[in-house]
Amino acid sequence: MSQTPIFHGSDLEQIASYYHIESDEICCFSANVNPLGFPEQTALAVCKNFSHLMSRYPDRNYIGLRAAIGRYCHISPDYVSVGNGSTELISLLIQSCQRHHAVQVGPSYSEYERELQLSGISYSTWFPKKEDHFRIHTGELIDALKKSHADFLILCNPNNPTASALSQEELAVLLRGCLKRGVFVMIDETYAEFACRNVSAIPLVPEFPNLMVIRGISKFFAAPGLRLGYGVSSNAEFLAHLKKVQNPWSVSSIAAFAGEHLFAETEFIVKTKVLISRERTRMIQGLSEISKLCVYPSDSNFLFVEILDSGFTSSGLFDFLIRQKLMIRDCSSFPGLGSQFFRFCLMQPEDNTRLLQAIQSYFCS
Repeated sequence: MSQTPIFHGSDLEQIASYYHIESDEICCFSANVNPLGFPEQTALAVCKNFSHLMSRYPDRNYIGLRAAIGRYCHISPDYVSVGNGSTELISLLIQSCQRHHAVQVGPSYSEYERELQLSGISYSTWFPKKEDHFRIHTGELIDALKKSHADFLILCNPNNPTASALSQEELAVLLRGCLKRGVFVMIDETYAEFACRNVSAIPLVPEFPNLMVIRGISKFFAAPGLRLGYGVSSNAEFLAHLKKVQNPWSVSSIAAFAGEHLFAETEFIVKTKVLISRERTRMIQGLSEISKLCVYPSDSNFLFVEILDSGFTSSGLFDFLIRQKLMIRDCSSFPGLGSQFFRFCLMQPEDNTRLLQAIQSYFCS
C-alpha cells in the first residue's frame, strides 16, 4: 500500500472497509470512551422505564436533570444549561456570544473552528510550545489575547489531543486576566473527570461571569449515543439568551432520565478513576522504555506520544497496528502537528497490554 489515508477517530466503518476487517473485531483505542462501558444500573433503569419515557415530552426546564448535575458538580442548578450533547452547547455558545475575534488554543478539536466559521467570527490559533510539551503558560496566552485584540477564548482542558491541562489555580489566573480585558472564555471539560488532579474550572464559575464550562457524557459515562451535554455559567443574562435561541426539548426524555441516574453512579465513577489512573501510570512507564518515543504527561484517559526517530511515522504505525485489529489515532490531521504524533485511549488492562506489546514490536524489532 503506497499511502495510508488519514482517518478520524470515529471513522471505524471506513477503516474496516478499507482494511477488509470486520468492524466489531477492531479494538478501538481512538474514540476515548470509558472502557467500562455504560453504567449497568442506569441501563437497567432506562430499560425498565423505556415505554413510559418514549410516550411523554421531557420537562421543558429539565429541573430534575439540572438538579442532578448541580449535585454532581457541587454548583447551583441555576447555573446549569443542558443540551443535545456538548456539541449543541458549543454551537449555541459560539453563535450567541456576540464576539468579534476568538483565539483557540491548538492543536485541538476541529468543531470549534467549524462553528467559528459558521458564525462569522474571525479567529486565530495560538499554539503552546512543543518544547514545553504543549503546556500552556497563562502569561503567554494572556499576552497573545492582548496582541490579537481577542474578546473570546476557546480552551479544551484537558486538551485533545495533547492530554495536558491547566490546574484550577492556573485557570483562575487566566480567567482574571481575561476578565480585565473583557474576554469571554469557553472551557471544554470533556475529559476533566478523568484527571487525577484538580483541573476543573466549575468551582470558579460563581466568581467569573465571563466563563462558561461545557461538558458531555459521551466519554466519561460511555454514552455518545444519548447526546446529552451541559454547560455551567454564572452569567444569568447569557444563560437566558441561550435558552431563548435553543430549540425546545433538545434533550430527549430518555437522555434526561438517564442523566439523572448517571450523575449519581458513585461506584462507577470511583471505579473509572481507579482504572484510568492505574493504567495511565502503567502505560506511560511501558512506553517510556522505548527510546524512539516521547510520552507526554497526561491529565486524561488517553496518551499523546511523539515518535522521535524520523524513520518512523504515525501513519506507518497506524497501518501496522490496524492490521492487528488495533486502532489508534494518527494525529497528522491536527493543525500544528506533523507526521510523528499519535494518540490512544486507555482500555481494559488486557487490551492495553496487547497494544503495548504491538508498539514495542514495531519500534524494537
